[in-house]
Amino acid sequence: MAGSSFGTLFRFTSWGESHGPAIGVVVDGVPSLIPLCEEDIQYWLDRRRPGQSKFTTQRREPDRVEILSGVFAGRTTGAPISLLIRNVDQRSKDYEEIAEVYRPGHADITYDLKYGIRDYRGGGRASARETACRVAAGAIARKILGPEVEIRGYMVQLGSDRIDRDRFDPAEIDRNPFFCPDARAAARWEEQLAAIRKAGSSIGAVIEIVAKGVPPGLGEPVYDKLDADIAKAMMSINAVKGVEIGAGFAAAELRGEENADEIRAGPHGPVFLSNNAGGILGGISTGQDIVVRFAVKPTSSILIPRRTITKDGRETEIVTKGRHDPCVGIRAVPVGEAMLACVLADHLLRQRAIAARR
Repeated sequence: MAGSSFGTLFRFTSWGESHGPAIGVVVDGVPSLIPLCEEDIQYWLDRRRPGQSKFTTQRREPDRVEILSGVFAGRTTGAPISLLIRNVDQRSKDYEEIAEVYRPGHADITYDLKYGIRDYRGGGRASARETACRVAAGAIARKILGPEVEIRGYMVQLGSDRIDRDRFDPAEIDRNPFFCPDARAAARWEEQLAAIRKAGSSIGAVIEIVAKGVPPGLGEPVYDKLDADIAKAMMSINAVKGVEIGAGFAAAELRGEENADEIRAGPHGPVFLSNNAGGILGGISTGQDIVVRFAVKPTSSILIPRRTITKDGRETEIVTKGRHDPCVGIRAVPVGEAMLACVLADHLLRQRAIAARR
């Protein structure tokens, strides 16, 4: 199975299945002498960890990370860093009834068509359990970026209900289970999601990730554009069906004079008067905030009967039991942050390599 690695100079490879004994990730390309311990990684894993509210899966995974290699005396050695996260709360019996049935909206049917075999216990490699590996890799990426680069994600839309940006409060993001910067929207969402969960259904969401302090010059034209790599990173996250950067699809509604980010001369370099480009022009960072949004589809595992077929082609109905998120967009926030960190760390190392050759 190809496609389990991401990045160029900063590169990580995840492994493991949802209901296997463990999952893990090997991170390569990390410079030596960077201070790193398990708690540096654990902080970010705890933000993604399941079972922290009634609005996420009640699977009880501590997600304790273990560093197996690449760190000595509290510093990176330059060797590959291997991380292990043990699975401790699998309930594989919850999936026995669907061993021969394809769940609509899941990767069951495509895995079978491609490989001729699938791990029906929670989806195997297709499970969002794998995203813990990305968050762990993202924690290391943040150490490479340093404190100058701040990456923050939050939910801006649940279903069709959007936040009011006039009530945007960064301090509110960590006060509610939705990573929502609008307290009134979070209160509405709590009622809405409780009703959706009670009905056995699910709903989608839109997540926004902003990176501040990104230096200008990151990105490699033509096919390794910074925004192209960011789009790939976000689209690789489970259940993501759309990505936009800056004004995104709204740019199609603007005239040229509205969309172009005008430039003036500032005391420390160019100053942009707007940021419709989302901090990236020609695939290269401008020094402005990088702004990316992605749409997450509703969780496919629901209690409402859906029509499907079995492996031998018989038509039937399915109800997916088990422990599932009524909105996977909630836990996608720290995952999106991590993937943006990984892309930026990769391009920062690539830019340093160019500078070193001059």
